[in-house]
Amino acid sequence: MAQVMMDKTCRDFAEALAAREPVPGGGSASAYVGALGASLCSMVARYGASNPRFAEVEDDLRHAVAASGRIGFELLELVEEDVRAYGLVSAAYGMERDNPHRSEAIQDALHEAALPPYRIMVACSRVLALLEEMADKSSRQLLSDVACGAVFCRAALQGASLTLFANTTSMKDRERAEELERECDALLNTWLPRADGLAKRAADAARKRS
Repeated sequence: MAQVMMDKTCRDFAEALAAREPVPGGGSASAYVGALGASLCSMVARYGASNPRFAEVEDDLRHAVAASGRIGFELLELVEEDVRAYGLVSAAYGMERDNPHRSEAIQDALHEAALPPYRIMVACSRVLALLEEMADKSSRQLLSDVACGAVFCRAALQGASLTLFANTTSMKDRERAEELERECDALLNTWLPRADGLAKRAADAARKRS
């Protein structure tokens, strides 16, 4: 039985990405990068929750620890889910061309494969919202970690969108495809600038700019 992706070491996962194999690919990598962003959020919140200076927002910080932990776990599960979904697409395209069910199977698989990257995007947007909160409720010394988490989630958000578009482009049900694409665009338009804002805030603070 194949080794579960998230049971691999970091080195093994990187080597699996580099291999001439269809999975893991961009969607799975995006989910993992997003999980790293969630982990950074958890770390920052934990530091604040144990610091008497932030006693007034301790409840908010402890909530952020729990929420980012849950989302991070969800993103790690989405690494596996993306692999599974791509397997459905591969199996559908592998059906005999004269099979009357092949076209329907391909379309169903494409829709199924578009869902994990969409869920990755939603999860990363939730982490970004938490990171924005951490930027205001944690030590300035950790602002660079907040910003790194935002940059990771930004990359994961955009990377997942590319995987989603790769599937929706081939979907014949254009109404269903375009609905997913609209929701994807809305997430990108909302959260990419906000992630960039966090990164700029950290860079400006490090350079002592207002």
